[in-house]
Amino acid sequence: MKTPRHFLLIALLALSLAGCTGVPEGVQPVRGFDAERYLGTWHEIARLDHSFERGLVQVTATYAKREDGGIAVLNRGYDPVKGAWKEAEGRAYFIAEPDLASLKVSFFGPFYGGYHVFALDPDYGWALISGPTREYFWILARQPQLPAAVLDDLLAKAKSAGFDTSALIFPGSGPDPQAKAAAPGQS
Repeated sequence: MKTPRHFLLIALLALSLAGCTGVPEGVQPVRGFDAERYLGTWHEIARLDHSFERGLVQVTATYAKREDGGIAVLNRGYDPVKGAWKEAEGRAYFIAEPDLASLKVSFFGPFYGGYHVFALDPDYGWALISGPTREYFWILARQPQLPAAVLDDLLAKAKSAGFDTSALIFPGSGPDPQAKAAAPGQS
């Protein structure tokens, strides 16, 4: 039989996990979001640094439908130091209604983090993404690069939303993994 203490521990765990999916104050997820149009591959243009992506270049995120109604997530990036690709598979679910671009994403069992699209190109060519706090931020695009004027505008939007744009990493295309593999005498 479960004791009240067990229920308290479960409730505290649930509350701590729920806090990981929140939206930073002042960040408004996009309304009128169309998940079908969002599916496919996106290139990482810029990000705030975190250990799970540290050092990676040529980073992409690919989204696909899941049979359970969620979205499959495949993040992939090249580690030039190790000369290898790194991948992480996850799953995402809408926190509220599916036309609100606010999802919870998990790469590790029952632990979810917030994924909030707060600016989106009308043609779904670029997106600004926030995590549960302003410590998590990404600029994604359908192409590996954005025109300078578009990027400047997105950086201004991010800064006005309270993100530290001076700390952004621009992974770009990075070194060509094929060139490194083909270069004689390198390991």
